[in-house]
Amino acid sequence: PGIQPDSPEEYESLRVKINLFYHEVDLDVQKLKPAELKEGLVCVVFSLALKSWCRAVVESVFQGMVDTQAWCLLVDHGDRIIVRADDVRTPLEKFLQLPFRVRCFKLAGIRPMTLQVPISENTAELVPSSTWDSSATKYLHNLLQVSTLVEAVLCETQAGCSVIELYLTINNIKICVNHELVAKKFACFVSEKSSALEENRNGDRAPISLAWDIYSSPNQLLEMKGRCPVKAPPSDILIRKERKDDPQTGQCVRVCQLNSYFCGLIQIGRGWRIRAEATDIFTDERCGQTDIHNASDSSKEQKVAALSQEPSLEDQLTSSRLMQFLNPDPLNPDQESLDAKVERCDPGHLGVIVHAALRVEPCSNLTRAPISEQFRKFLLWRKYNGPNVAESYCWPAVARGFDTVLVSHSGDNPLSYIPPLLMLLQTVSVVSSLAARTGPIAVILCPGWEKVQTVLELLEDSKATYNLHPTSVLLGVDQEEPKKFKIQRNCQLLVTTPFTMMRLLDAQCFLFLRLCHLVLDEADVLYSQAPEQMSVILKHFQKVVSGEERSSCPRQIIAVGSRWSAGIEALVREHMIYPSVIITVMEEAALYGRVHQRAQLCLDCDKISVLLGSLDFHPPKPQKTLIITNSAEETEHVYKAVVNTAVFTLKAHEDVTDQFDFVIDQWRKDIGHGTQVILVTTNDCLKALGIRDATCVVHYGFPSSPKLFGSRLFCMSEHFRNLSDMDHAESSSPAAQSVLLLSELNARHVCGVLRYLRRSGALLPPELLQFALGVQQAKEDRKTDRPLCSSLKSFGFCRDSTVCPDRHMINKSLDHPKHPDSGTIMVLPLCIKSANVYSGRIVSRKDDCYETLAAEMNAHYGSERRCAVEVLKGELYAIQEENIYNRVRVMEVPEKGEQLFSSVTACFIDEGRTQEVKSHQLLQLPPQFQDLPGQAVEIILCRAQPVDGEVVWNPKVTRAISQKIKGKLHQARVVMSVGNTVWVDPMVRMTRVPGLKTYINEYNVHAEILASGFGVNNPQHVDLLKRVFQGDENANTLQHLTDDRFESPSSSSQQRVEVTVDVLTSRMKDLVSSHNVMDFSQTPISPQNNSAVLCNGDLKDSDVDDDDSSEGSMNIMSPDLNGFSSLNQTRPTSSETGTNTKCFPCSFHPQIKWFQRGELVTIYIKLINPAMQKCEFHSDTAIYSGYVYDRHYYAKLELSGDIIADESSWEMRCNEPVMKLKKKEKRDWRSLLKHKAPSISYSDVGEEGCYVSSECDSD
Repeated sequence: PGIQPDSPEEYESLRVKINLFYHEVDLDVQKLKPAELKEGLVCVVFSLALKSWCRAVVESVFQGMVDTQAWCLLVDHGDRIIVRADDVRTPLEKFLQLPFRVRCFKLAGIRPMTLQVPISENTAELVPSSTWDSSATKYLHNLLQVSTLVEAVLCETQAGCSVIELYLTINNIKICVNHELVAKKFACFVSEKSSALEENRNGDRAPISLAWDIYSSPNQLLEMKGRCPVKAPPSDILIRKERKDDPQTGQCVRVCQLNSYFCGLIQIGRGWRIRAEATDIFTDERCGQTDIHNASDSSKEQKVAALSQEPSLEDQLTSSRLMQFLNPDPLNPDQESLDAKVERCDPGHLGVIVHAALRVEPCSNLTRAPISEQFRKFLLWRKYNGPNVAESYCWPAVARGFDTVLVSHSGDNPLSYIPPLLMLLQTVSVVSSLAARTGPIAVILCPGWEKVQTVLELLEDSKATYNLHPTSVLLGVDQEEPKKFKIQRNCQLLVTTPFTMMRLLDAQCFLFLRLCHLVLDEADVLYSQAPEQMSVILKHFQKVVSGEERSSCPRQIIAVGSRWSAGIEALVREHMIYPSVIITVMEEAALYGRVHQRAQLCLDCDKISVLLGSLDFHPPKPQKTLIITNSAEETEHVYKAVVNTAVFTLKAHEDVTDQFDFVIDQWRKDIGHGTQVILVTTNDCLKALGIRDATCVVHYGFPSSPKLFGSRLFCMSEHFRNLSDMDHAESSSPAAQSVLLLSELNARHVCGVLRYLRRSGALLPPELLQFALGVQQAKEDRKTDRPLCSSLKSFGFCRDSTVCPDRHMINKSLDHPKHPDSGTIMVLPLCIKSANVYSGRIVSRKDDCYETLAAEMNAHYGSERRCAVEVLKGELYAIQEENIYNRVRVMEVPEKGEQLFSSVTACFIDEGRTQEVKSHQLLQLPPQFQDLPGQAVEIILCRAQPVDGEVVWNPKVTRAISQKIKGKLHQARVVMSVGNTVWVDPMVRMTRVPGLKTYINEYNVHAEILASGFGVNNPQHVDLLKRVFQGDENANTLQHLTDDRFESPSSSSQQRVEVTVDVLTSRMKDLVSSHNVMDFSQTPISPQNNSAVLCNGDLKDSDVDDDDSSEGSMNIMSPDLNGFSSLNQTRPTSSETGTNTKCFPCSFHPQIKWFQRGELVTIYIKLINPAMQKCEFHSDTAIYSGYVYDRHYYAKLELSGDIIADESSWEMRCNEPVMKLKKKEKRDWRSLLKHKAPSISYSDVGEEGCYVSSECDSD
C-alpha cells in the first residue's frame, strides 16, 4: 500500500481556477465572506508573497490595532500569513475536491535536545526538549538544499501525523536524517530499540553521517554542492533504488527491499518540497500540530522515492488511516454551499442578451415561477429540474403579456413558453366584444406534424388547460377539406402548422377573429420552410388585432427557436411592439447584434505579421481591440510583438491574475479619437475580466468550439444593436467586428466556420469556399461503410448532407444490384415502413423458390419441433406466427438476468421487418432451410413525397396505404436497382375480371398517396438519384482528398480520418501559400472604413444590408467590384497571368419553370435544398447562383421586359428557391428571356412556360 502521488498539473489547474474566480472584477465579495471567523475554518486568502489566492486554514483569530486579523496556514504551500478578517473568502465546494498538499510528518525514534544552562551553576548540558532549536531547523534546511534525492520510510501514523525515517542523497551519498541529527547532538534516540534499529537491515548502500558539522559552515557546503568528507559507513542496512544526480530528471529504477522489521513502506511523495519550521516541528507531544511541510522556499524540486513491501493487516489499517487523513471529510459542514449563492442575476455575466423595454426579473426556481399550481405539480411529477437560464427570463416576459423572442439551445422545447402562456390565458378574461365571436384565442404554429403532436400531448398530459380545450388540426392539399373543417366553439387554443393555417385562412378567414396570442414554435425553422405562409399569417394577425374594437384586448406574439435568422429579425421589426429579446446562445447573440465577421487566410508561421499589418494603430474613432490566444505562452508572444508597435497595449493571462485590477482600470478609462487600446489575453481570463465594451475581437488562437467562439464575441455585447428600442436599434456607436485568422492547422474546421460566416453575411474568398467543398467531399468519402441515406433513397435529396451520418454516394462493393434494374415485376409488400417505402418479396412468375421453402418448412415443423437451446447473435432460427413458419436472424441478445423468459431482437429475413420476439419461441432451423438467401427486398415507390416540404410521412397516410396494399400482390415497373433496393414506378394492383381473362387496374398506389392530401408529386426523384449516383465517378472535383476511399476494409475509420486531416492540412497550406492575391496583411482593421476592396481581401468593414445577412446568402470575394463572383465569366489564363491559377469547376444551368400573373413573374428554380445561394436583380436581368453538393449552378437571365429591382425578391418554398419579379409595366410577356440561346428550348403550355438547359445533365 502507498499514498498515491498527487499530480502537480491538477494543483496548478486548481490554482488557476481559484485565481480566475476570486480575481473576477465584478465579483460580489460580500456573498463570499464567511459568516463567522473562527479557528479551524477552511478559507481562501490572498498571499502577497506568492501573488496568488490560496486555500488556508485559520489557526487563530486575534484583534489587531485596527480590526480583527487571522493567522492562517496555507495548506498547499506550508507558509503562515496574517490577513485581515475582511480579506478572508469562503471557498466554493469545487475548490475543496483535491486534498491539501501540506501533510504532517514526524521523524521516527528521536526527540529534540537543547542546551540547558542552570543559573546557579556554571555548567551546561544537553537535555531532551519538547521543541526543536532553531539551529536544528536551519541544519535540516541546509541539508535539504544540497540534497538531490529525498526518500522516506513510513513507519506508522499517530493522530494523523506520519512517523517516518528521512533519507537524503548528497553528492551520491545517502544519509539518514534521523541518525544525522542524533550524531550532531540535535536529538537523541527515544529508546535503545530505536538505536539498534539499523542493525537488522541490509542493503547495498548504507546511510552515513557527515564528517564535519554542516551547521558550522553552511555557506561552504552550499558552495561545494554537498561535496564534503564523510565518516566510515556502518554495516549494511538497506537496499535502495539509485537516482541520477539531476533532481529534475532522475528517477528511481529499482524497487527497494526491506525486511519485515518495518511496519510498512509507503510512497509518500511525488515531487513535494519539504519545509522545516523553526519551532514545533518534530515534537512527540505535539505531532498533530507540527510537521515537516511539503512546501519550501528552496528552489529545488525534491522527489520522494517509493518503497514497497507486501502489506500485512496492520499495514493496511495504518495506510487506510493515513488515506483518511489525506482525504478528509467535507470541511465546514455547517457552511452553506456557495455555488448557488454566487450565481449572478446579471444576464451579461451569464452570457445572456436581454433587451426589453421594461426590466425582466428572472425567476430562479419553480416556487417563484409565474405558472399555474397544476402545471407546477406536473413539472415536479416529471422530475423537472428547471427553470434553466432561458426559461428563467422567458417565463416572466411571456406571463406579463410582452411580445417575446427567445433564442436558446432549448428553443425546440415547448416548456420554454407553454407554462406561462397557459397561466396567462387562464387569468386574462376574454373581452365581451370577443366573447360573441368564434375561434381560438391563441394559436401555436409548429414546423411539422410531429411537433404538433408533441405540443398537444404535453398540453393534455399536464391536465392544466382547464377550459382552454386545446386541439390540433392538420390539413392536406385537398381543397375541399379546409372548407368543411369546423373548430369546436369552446376551443381557445389551437396547435397547427403554417401551411394548414394558411389553407384555413384561404377557406374560412372568419375562424380566427378572436385571435390574440400567436406563438411561433421553432421560429427559425418556420421561416426557412414556410416564409410566404408566415408573412400572410402575420399580416392577417396584424389586421385582426389592430381593429378599434380590439383596443382593450390583449395582443401578443411569442417566437422561440434555437437560431437567429433574418425572418425573426423581420418579425421583431415589423410586427412586435416593445419586444423582449432574450438570447442565451452567445454566438447567435453576435448574429443578432450584427457583428461584422471577417475571415483571413494565412500560414501559421505568418500569423504575427498578418496580425500586425491588420491593426489600425491610429483609428479615426476610439477603438478597443481584444486579441485572444489559447495559452499564456501565446499571449506573451503576441504581446511582445504588439507592444513594440502599439502605443497602449495590455496583457492578461493566468500567471498574472494579480494585475487584473490594474488592467481593467486602464481598459475602462475614457479614450479619445485616434486612440486604440489593445488587450492580449486568453480564453480562460475572459470571464474574470468581464469585458463587454470591446469594439473588435481578433481570434489569434482558433476557437475550439462554438461556445468558446460565442464567449469571445460576447465581449462586444455593449455594442450589439437593441431591437427592443427601435429608435436606437442602429446606434451610432462603433460597429462590433470579429477577425478570425485561419491557418493550415484549422483545415478540419473550415466547413463549420463557413456555415456560420455565411449566416453573418461575411465576405469569403472563393478559394476558401472551394476548399470547403473539398473538405465536405472528403467527409463524404469516409462514409463508404455506412448505409445509403434513407431520405436520399426515398425522395432524391437529403435535407442536410453536412450533418447526416449516412452515405450519399455509390459504393460499388456494397451497392452492386441484386435485382433487375428494368422491366416489370410482381411485388408483395409485407412491411410498410412509410407511404412510399416498403419491404417485401419479388414474386417469380414461374417457380417461386420461397413458396417451395415455406411448404417444406411447414411439413418439417408439423412433425418435428425443436426449440433453440442457445440463442446466439447473428444465427438463423425459425418462429411460428399463426400457421406460418418464418426464418429470423437474431440481431441482439440482451442479458437475461433473473428473468424466466427473455426477448431478443430478430429480423424476419424474408419479410424485412425487425421486432422483438420471445427467445423460448425460437426453433432450431435445419441447415437445408438456411441455403436460400433472405428474400426481403426494399421497395421504394418513386415520384411521391410528403406535403408541405416535410421529410417524414404523416402516419395517417402511412396507415391508409398499409391497410390497402399490405400482403397484396402488385405489378410494378422497375426504374432503378441498387444493392437490395429497387425503385418502382408505377405500382398498381391488378384484379382479374371474373369469368374473363382480362385484368383491370384496381388502384395505383401513387395516385392513392396523392389522393390522401398528404402527399405531392415529386417528378425529379429519379433524375436526382441518377445524378447523385453517377456523380461519384464524374463530379469529383477534388480527387486528392479521396485517395483513401477504396482502402481495404480492415483499415479503421480512425486511420482514414487521420490521413484525411493530414491531407487537408497540407492542401490548405498549399492553398494559402499560392493565394497571393489575398494579402490580408495590407489593410488595417478600421470600423469606420466601410468599403471592401475585394481584390486584396480588405479587413475594413462593409455595410451589409439586411437582406445580405439572411440565412442562405453568402458574399463571395472576387476580383469584381460588385461583390459577386460570376463563375461563368472569362478569367485570365495561365499564359496571361504568368501563374497556373486554379479556378472553380464549371457551373451548371439549373432547370427553371416560370409563370406570370398580373404584374408578377414567378420563377421556380428546380434545385432541392441548394446551399450558399445568391440572387441579384437589375432592371433587365436576374442572376441566381447556388450549390448542390459540389456542383455550382449559375443562371444569368436577360429578361424580355424590365422589372423593378428594389421590389423583386427571392425565397425558399418547399425546399426550392423561388424568385418573384415585379414588372415595371403591367403587360404580359411573350417570353421570359430577351434572346433565345441555342441550348434553350421552350414548350408552350398556356399560361406557364419553362425552359431547360441542355448543355449539361442538370435537366
